[in-house]
Amino acid sequence: MNRKDGRGPLEMRPLVITPNYNAFAEGSALVELGQTRVLATVSITDGVPRHVHPRRSGWLMCEYSLLPRATPTRTQRERFKLGGRTQEVQRFLGRAFRAALDLKALAGKTVIVDADVLQADGGTRVASILGGYAALFLALDRMVRDGTLDDWPLLEFGAVSLGWFGEDRVLLDLTAIEDENAWADLTVVATRDGELIEIHGGGEGRPVPRAVYERMVAAGLEVIPSLVAAVHRAVSKPLS
Repeated sequence: MNRKDGRGPLEMRPLVITPNYNAFAEGSALVELGQTRVLATVSITDGVPRHVHPRRSGWLMCEYSLLPRATPTRTQRERFKLGGRTQEVQRFLGRAFRAALDLKALAGKTVIVDADVLQADGGTRVASILGGYAALFLALDRMVRDGTLDDWPLLEFGAVSLGWFGEDRVLLDLTAIEDENAWADLTVVATRDGELIEIHGGGEGRPVPRAVYERMVAAGLEVIPSLVAAVHRAVSKPLS
């Protein structure tokens, strides 16, 4: 299947990660995935929500925002009430990061991962996870260096999007126009070692054959280690 940008079916767009993009956050990274750009920042504060015992665990929450001109037409700011898609993405990101982070190591603290989409051309969830992982890595590394964190609590993980376009046509790392025309789309989140954290998505108005679904997941798992490696190169830390 021909793609407008000339990529092969299972080829990623160029990925550029700029660490420490924000001078004030505990950790930050700007991610450019093709024409998609997301700024991820991490803040670590004292205190936890009421449902968390402060001596036994910490907490992590994610906030996701699509800025007004991130898309071809201006998107209204969600000042008073979050839209359904924003809530869905925030819950998805929160589940992914909490699955990868040992919250017991951060007892009594809340980690906030903010993902602000500056420009959206598909894969904003993927860019949010890759940027959030880079920013969180930097924040935790800082805590280890200053002696406030003893044990490393973060798994090496990443994400990628995939789409099915009928028959045996599967594409990796979808642009916005590809996502709009896919018969099914998935976001696969997994560790570098191939352990699944979440598979998000499904068929668009039609069922997905099991063989196609499994092929999509397998293609996602195959590329995630290289994405994790790219993040580590950007933050100047070799893989363990």
